[in-house]
Order: sequence, then structure tokens, then C-alpha cells
Amino acid sequence: MSHQTYIKRTTAPDIAGRKGGEPIVVLTSYHAQTAALVDPHVDVLMVGDSLGMVLHGLESTVPVPLDLMIAHAKAVVRGSERALVVVDMPFGSYEESPAVAFRSAARIMKETGCGAVKLEGGVPMAETIAYLTARGIPVMGHIGMTPQAVNQLGGFAARGRRRAEWARFEDDARAVAEAGAFSMVIEAVAEALAARITREVPIPTIGIGASAQCDGQVLVLEDMLGLAPRVPKFVKEYAELRSAVEGAVKAYAQDVRSRAFPAAEHTYSTLDEVPAAPKKVKISV
Repeated sequence: MSHQTYIKRTTAPDIAGRKGGEPIVVLTSYHAQTAALVDPHVDVLMVGDSLGMVLHGLESTVPVPLDLMIAHAKAVVRGSERALVVVDMPFGSYEESPAVAFRSAARIMKETGCGAVKLEGGVPMAETIAYLTARGIPVMGHIGMTPQAVNQLGGFAARGRRRAEWARFEDDARAVAEAGAFSMVIEAVAEALAARITREVPIPTIGIGASAQCDGQVLVLEDMLGLAPRVPKFVKEYAELRSAVEGAVKAYAQDVRSRAFPAAEHTYSTLDEVPAAPKKVKISV
């Protein structure tokens, strides 16, 4: 009799309990194959709306629809078994009102089986975060450089690089924590500011272009694998797969054009082929 090993999936409360402890490892994932590869090594799989830019060629995350996020999140949940899966709420799915946000978040969680959602914004979104958490939706916050506000901000530039600006980001962080978020992403802010916020708030901070003092770190998987043609300053490339992929595709194209592929070992013989009759040998006496 075989016994299947039970693997407990990480939960939002598990991550919340990691404040000040071992750093939390987070990477993005957009489909089942990468989820299966990444899952054993991370604490959180982030289905980021960055998939609009990384996979679908969009110039920003703003056009990404809710249905697209749900489709990719379903695949990530199917491909993983231990990491907490957090799904970004895309632009337009939560800003209108807490009630609208709840309908969107509830749909994400019911249809995908994920463990939490993430939304951008500080003080203006505190009421919405509180509304969701009071109704059973674990929320990860996101402050600093908020990509969904790129049109308002005028670009993807780092934030809080002047100390005179720090108060508003600290207010955002406190508001997100007090509203009940279990953790928050701090993106592209001055290192000293990210470290200060991490010390001030009682929930884990996940840095991206922030500080090593944050309680965890997140990167876009394709960026850190060297698949993206251009990456932000804060990305460390742990591999150079872009050139490897291009080399493999070039070799394949050459083999096809020269008819070197497929070779005999890559094809199938006919099963009902009649074997050739043995030749008769004339024996002389």
C-alpha cells in the first residue's frame, strides 16, 4: 500500500510570523512549469501583473485584465504545492470601492485556490485592506514605486530619495500594517528609507529595489534568469538564459534547414511493415 506524503502549503499567517526572522524568499511565476521548478526553493510565489509586460508585451501593467490574472494564477497553483501563492489584483479591479475590491478578490481566491491577494497603495487603500481582511481575504500591501500608477507618476523612477519625502511613505506603511495586511512589498525606494520602514512596522516587508534589511526579497523570475533584454538596476542576474535560448534556437533552425533533424532516433517505424522473406540458398550436391 502506497502512502502519499502530505505537504503543508505555506499560509499568510506563516509569512506574517516571519517578521525579523529568516529572510522570506519570493519570486514571480506565471505558469505551471516555472511554478514547479521554483516552488521547492521559495516561500512565496507571486503571480504579478508584471506578466502583462513579461509575457504579453505590454508597456505597463495597467492594461492587464482580471481574467488574465486568474488564468495564470490557476496554472501557478496547479504547478506548485508548498509555497504561498499571492495574486496581484490588477488595475481597475479594486480602486473604486471596498465592495468592488471584495468581489474581485473573492473571485480570484475562489477560482484559483491562491492563498492571498496583493494590491498597491498606502493611505488611500487602507480602508479597502481593512474591508478585505475583515472578510477573510489575506492581503499583501505594496508601497513605494507602485507600477499601476505609472501614468500618474510619470515613469518607473525610484521613490523617496529625498528625506523630505520620507514621511508620506512611512505613513503609507503604517496605514497598510494597521489595516491588517499580513506583509507588504516595498518597491524602488531609497535603501535607508526601506530599512527604516522595516524597523517601524510590525509586519514583514518584502523588498524589490529597496534594502537588504527588509524581511524578504522578491524579483521577477525572468529578470533574474537573464531572459529579459533590459532589467532595472536592482536586479541581479543569476543566469544568462537569453543567450542560451537564442543559441539553442539557432542550432535547431540550422538542423531543420539541413535536414539533420529529425534523425532516425527521433522518428517512428511502421509497426505493420511486412518483413522481407529470407533468400533461398541453393545447395549443390
